[in-house]
Amino acid sequence: MAQGPLLETNSPLSAEQAQQLNQLLTTLRGDQMTWLSGYLAGISANGMAANVAEPAPAPATSPLPEITVLYGSQTGNAEGVAELAVERAEARGFAVRLVDMADFGKKDFKSATNLMVVVSTHGEGDPPDPAEGLHELVHARKAPKLGETRYAVLSLGDSSYENFCQTGRDFDARLEAMGGERIHDRVDCDVDYDDDASAWVDAVLDRFAELAGASAPASSNVIPLADGRSESASWSKKNPFQAEILDNIVLNGRGSNKETRHIELSLEGSGITFEPGDSLGIVAENDPAVADEIIAALGADPEADVGEGRTLRQALISDYEITTLARPFLERWAELSGADELKRLLGEEARAELREWLDGRHVIDVITEFPAESVSATDFVGALRKLPPRLYSIASSQEADEDEVHLTVGVVRYESHGREREGVASTYLADRLEPGQTVGVYVDRNKNFKLPSDPSTPVIMVGPGTGVAPFRAFLAERAETGADGRNWLFFGERHFQSDFLYQTDFLAWREQGVLDRIDVAFSRDQAEKVYVQDRLRENAAEIYTWLESGAHFYVCGDADNMAADVHQALVDIVREQGGLDEEGANEYVRALQKDKRYQRDVY
Repeated sequence: MAQGPLLETNSPLSAEQAQQLNQLLTTLRGDQMTWLSGYLAGISANGMAANVAEPAPAPATSPLPEITVLYGSQTGNAEGVAELAVERAEARGFAVRLVDMADFGKKDFKSATNLMVVVSTHGEGDPPDPAEGLHELVHARKAPKLGETRYAVLSLGDSSYENFCQTGRDFDARLEAMGGERIHDRVDCDVDYDDDASAWVDAVLDRFAELAGASAPASSNVIPLADGRSESASWSKKNPFQAEILDNIVLNGRGSNKETRHIELSLEGSGITFEPGDSLGIVAENDPAVADEIIAALGADPEADVGEGRTLRQALISDYEITTLARPFLERWAELSGADELKRLLGEEARAELREWLDGRHVIDVITEFPAESVSATDFVGALRKLPPRLYSIASSQEADEDEVHLTVGVVRYESHGREREGVASTYLADRLEPGQTVGVYVDRNKNFKLPSDPSTPVIMVGPGTGVAPFRAFLAERAETGADGRNWLFFGERHFQSDFLYQTDFLAWREQGVLDRIDVAFSRDQAEKVYVQDRLRENAAEIYTWLESGAHFYVCGDADNMAADVHQALVDIVREQGGLDEEGANEYVRALQKDKRYQRDVY
C-alpha cells in the first residue's frame, strides 16, 4: 500500500488526534485518499462539522498602510534583514512589498509612500552593485520630489572601514532632501548586526502602526532574526556545525612567496545544503599568543572574570576582535587612556593622518602606544567588538561531493611596525587545526552570485588568485549536471610554475569539453606585468560576441584594485565593440547588472 502524507506537528489537532490520523493515513490507497478528501470537503461545505469551532474573527483594527521594504544587498545580509521585516510586518497585518533596489526606479517612488530601507555598504563607502542605479538617481538633479513619503533607514557595514555605513547615510540624507519624512532615526549596524537590526524592524513597524492610529500585535518573539536569512538547516554563526577537517593541502609550488591552502571539510550528518556561489562561514579563534601579549600589555589578570563564565583570556581568544581596529574601539580607548594625541587623531581635521596611522596597526599597537592605567578586564572587553566569522567562497559542488565542502584559503602573514601579523581565520585553519579536528561552520547564502538557471547559458568567469574558488565550484557543478552552456575562465596569479591554482582540475575540464576556454595572466613571468584585465582587452571582440549571445559575466576576488580594473575593462570593451559612447557603455553594463548577468563577489 502507498503511504499517505503524514500530518505535520504544527496542526491544530491534539497529539492523540494527530497520532490516530497519521495511523489511518499510512493504511490508505490512492483512491481511498481521494474519496476521503472529497468527503471532508463536503462536510466543510455543508457546515456539518458541528464539533469543529469556527475561527474567531480577527479583532478590528484601524487600517494599516502598505509598506515597501526596499533593500540593496551585495552578499545577502541586507536582503535577509529585509525579508525578516516583511515577515514581521505581515504577521502584524500590514500589506508589504519587498523590492530590490535594482528593480526600483523614479516612478516607483509615487506608490511607495511608506519605506523601510535596508542597505549595505560595499568596499570603501560604495553602494552594493544592485543599488548603484538608485543611488545615482537619488543624487541626480532629476531625483523625484517626495511629498507624502515616510521612511526609515537601516544601514549595514563594517566599522573597521573609514566610511562606515556610508551608503545608508547617503540614502537617509537624500530621502530627507527629496522631501521625505524620517519617522525613525537611522541605525548603523556593525558586522554583529542581528540584535540591532531586529530592534530596528520592530521599532519602525511600531511607528508605522502608531502613525496609522492602529494597534497591531508585536511579532518579534514569533519570528526571530536568524543571521539575517532563512537557512535550510539550523546551523548558523551562533550555532555552527562542527565540521571535521578531511584534508589541508598547500596549493603553491616550490619557490612561491604565497601560501594558498585547499581545505576539505566533512558535512556528513549536518543536513547542510549549499549552491555554487555561496560562502562558508568559519567561526575562528584568535591566536592565543596575541591574546597573551595584550593581557601582558594591560597588566591584567588572565583569569579575571568578564561575565558569562568566561575569563579574560578565554574571551580574548574566542569572543572578541583583538586584531583589526575599528573606530568605536579607538574612541573608547581615547576615553580610557586620556591620550590627547589619540583624541587629536580622531578629530575630523585629522582624517587623512589617522588613515595613514592605522595602516598595518592592530589593537596591541594602540594599547602600547597610548597606555592606560587601571583599566579593568570588563572595561577592556567592553571596548571591543565581537569576533565576526570569516567568510570564504565555497570551492566545490555538492552535486559532485555530496558530504563535503572545499575552501581555497590564502594564508595572511606579513610584518608591519616591527611586529609579525597574521590573518585570524587563515592561520587558525593553516596552523592550529589538523585533519581529524573540527571547526565551526555554517553556510552564508549569496543570492546575487549564482549560475544561470538555464544550463545552456554561456558564462565568463574572472577569478585571479583565491578569487577562482567559486569558479571551481561552478565548473564542477556544470560538469556533474551535464550543463551544455559554454564556459570561459580568466585566471591570474604571479608565476605559472608555482601559482597556477587547481591547474590539474581546469586542464581536465578543458580536456572533457566542460571548460571551453581558459586564459591565464601570470604577472611576474615577464618583464611587463600582465593581469586578467589585460587578457580581457585582448579578447574584446569575442567577449562582446558572448555577451550579445546572452552570456553571464562573473568577477570574484580583490575589491580594491582588480575589481575596479576589470569593471573598467568591461566598460571599454562594450564601448569599443558596441560603437557606444561612454554613457551608453555604462548603461549597457548597468543593464547587465540589473538583469543579474554581471555578478561580483569581491572583498
